[in-house]
Amino acid sequence: MANMLPLVIIFVLIATIVILGVFALRSVMQPKKLDSITKLIKQQKYTAAERVAKSLISKNPRNYLAHYYLGNAYLADRKNELALMEYKLVNQNAIFNGDIPETEFRKQLSQLYVKFNQTDDALKEFLLLTKLEPANAENYYMCGKLYEQKGRADLSVGFYQKAIQHNKKHVKAHAAYALALLRGKQLSEAKKEIDLAISLSPDTYSSYYYLGKIYKEQKDYPNAIKTFEKALRDPEFKQKALLERGSCYMMANSVDNALSEFDKAVRAAKDENAQETLYARYFLAACYEKNRDIDKAIEQWQIIYKRNHSFRDVGAKLSEYKDLQTNDSLKEYLTCSSAAFVDLCKQAALGGLSMLAQKTEVQKWGIRIYAIEQKKDDWMNVRKQLYMIDFHRETEPIEDSEIRNVLDISKSKNCVKAFVCTSSGFTSAAVGFAENRPIELIGKERLEQLLAKAGI
Repeated sequence: MANMLPLVIIFVLIATIVILGVFALRSVMQPKKLDSITKLIKQQKYTAAERVAKSLISKNPRNYLAHYYLGNAYLADRKNELALMEYKLVNQNAIFNGDIPETEFRKQLSQLYVKFNQTDDALKEFLLLTKLEPANAENYYMCGKLYEQKGRADLSVGFYQKAIQHNKKHVKAHAAYALALLRGKQLSEAKKEIDLAISLSPDTYSSYYYLGKIYKEQKDYPNAIKTFEKALRDPEFKQKALLERGSCYMMANSVDNALSEFDKAVRAAKDENAQETLYARYFLAACYEKNRDIDKAIEQWQIIYKRNHSFRDVGAKLSEYKDLQTNDSLKEYLTCSSAAFVDLCKQAALGGLSMLAQKTEVQKWGIRIYAIEQKKDDWMNVRKQLYMIDFHRETEPIEDSEIRNVLDISKSKNCVKAFVCTSSGFTSAAVGFAENRPIELIGKERLEQLLAKAGI
């Protein structure tokens, strides 16, 4: 046994040397393999780089440095979703001790969060970057932008100001700060900021979007429309600029031009579920509705409803117009041309109310008819009493202010009574005002009956 002891010691020493040699070899080989991943990425051999990284991870799943390099390979290969998965794993487990460049890593991770609309996570990363790079204006700007997306404009302003403090030539920070001033109704200060942004970089077309918003707020629609046209050159702002151009045309009562812009905004959509896309369809439907092209309006409302059941009043619109599918007379009332609408209303007055039209006036909301009562046994040559009948095709419920106006006009024309017919209904205030006064309100259900009685 004594003779065996030296052999055992020698065996243990050899085994120890071999084990240490293996570990040493691995420690030497691993950096070389990691370096080879970087080289393969530079050579655009992304699949090979991914293969090497996966090989290292298969041997040690907790090799987060290899996970980081795999994320880099995916990112270079434009496999952004896979890159984000790897970076998330690194972020949750790795210790940033120098092997993984933390600042560069967080820049990449934050941009991936932005790309996938993960606003909260992106904001956390940019807030960390403001600590890692306190003099980098871009990080403060992105914090402001993300807070704005979260509906916290109050917090975004401070970050825009910090971005400008660290870089007085940060064009997008000046532009975003201008919009914040605009929201606060500080128009002159907002104009100064955006003018400065444009003077610093005339080719940063997103700045013209903010300038257009200022012109729009000032109700200078021609200049706003021209300015938004320049903003169309920025892909990120194209859809927003089209929406703004459309709204300017609507405010200027140029419905056909507005329709064209909203249609372009729908076609420019990159995300069918985005708020901008839903608003583009909503306003496009409003234009179709104003042009009496109700079928096309319904088509847009149905698309919106599938995406978002609670979007504005789309559900109510679909409910309001559901009778068009079965009620031809109401559909004719709402969709016929202006010329045909005059004849339709004369027929409705005669057949539904027994009133013979004496004079018609085309109004922006529909037709006003001055009529006399028509009776079958009317054989005596006596002076007939005058009535006033309004037929509305507007989409909003009629307010009490309109009913008051109708009553005043009716009295001034010496009318015995006034009728107001509409397919959209009346507000409760309007109904309350009409009670016990010589004015009769005819809502959707009674209008349908009146049209049916007139044979329409």
